[in-house]
Amino acid sequence: MVKIGVVGATGYTGVELLRLLAHREDLRLEVVTSRELQGSAVAELFPSLRGHVDLEFSAPDSEALGDCDIVFFATPHAVAMHSVPGLLEKGARVIDLSADFRLQNVAVWERWYKTSHCCPDLIKEAVYGLPEVNRAQIGNARLVAAPGCYPTAIQLGFIPLLQVGLIDVTQLVADAKSGVSGAGRKAAVDFLVGEANESIKAYAVHGHRHGPEIEQGLNRYSEQAVNLTFMPHLTPMIRGILATLYAPVAGGKEVSAELLQTHYQDYYRNEPFVDVLPQGQFPATRNVKGANYCQISVNYLAENSRVVVLSAIDNLVKGASGQAVQIMNIMLGLPETTGLENIALVP
Repeated sequence: MVKIGVVGATGYTGVELLRLLAHREDLRLEVVTSRELQGSAVAELFPSLRGHVDLEFSAPDSEALGDCDIVFFATPHAVAMHSVPGLLEKGARVIDLSADFRLQNVAVWERWYKTSHCCPDLIKEAVYGLPEVNRAQIGNARLVAAPGCYPTAIQLGFIPLLQVGLIDVTQLVADAKSGVSGAGRKAAVDFLVGEANESIKAYAVHGHRHGPEIEQGLNRYSEQAVNLTFMPHLTPMIRGILATLYAPVAGGKEVSAELLQTHYQDYYRNEPFVDVLPQGQFPATRNVKGANYCQISVNYLAENSRVVVLSAIDNLVKGASGQAVQIMNIMLGLPETTGLENIALVP
């Protein structure tokens, strides 16, 4: 029986992890932590887990975490890095859903997250956990950095084009829209119903901290440095991301809608959680709500020689906790679909 710990389980990614793990007969939830709520029942905070998670919250520094086989961190950024070294020394393997180990350039991380990194040596060891591109490394890793939600949707949309050099990488645009749960479970004016409902707005217009993560991932597939304009928006829904990705066709390349469609279908043919839609069908966040899928369509605008890719995920599942469970399955040598076969919720 695999023993599981979840650190920081009071947020949306934390409760989503518990929902996905609670029914697994091959795992046992050993420790669920919260500094503020230690000693109180998990199901008291999340009544949806009554009868499924019969644990009390423990302190984040609980010794029992060191006895776990896998420890998930669903904590704010700059928290996991303080505990991960000790857990690795005790033999636990770690999946971090925060950004503490995503960026390979420590100086860039410190600039965007406004603090010093306390264990930069582990950044070199950490495996970036996008299964569709890093599956082999994930399997052997002690420490995996789960990708961010926007980076997941955008990288899965762009990578097939970069892999064959079809696009001009100096003019990429990602226009992405997210539900309010992407900001976390916190009291903030911008996310009140009266503020966010019946409205849509751009934010982080002059730079979002997911931008360096996206460029780092895309640059793995490009001989020339990627120049990406990334513009996130807040939409009046709870879950979901829809990313609309624009790229001009590279000079000298012959492209057609049929060629692009065949390429994407072939590229993702064996990926259980990427669904390339037929021509004429387009992704929607409602199609992936509650499920660990990225739904993609690829389109060619011949009049201006542009490729437009649409990519939709549930930011809390494929964009966070579901992908973390997929990562865990790979680390444990299990079929990566284990526990993630659920169909999207409609309506």
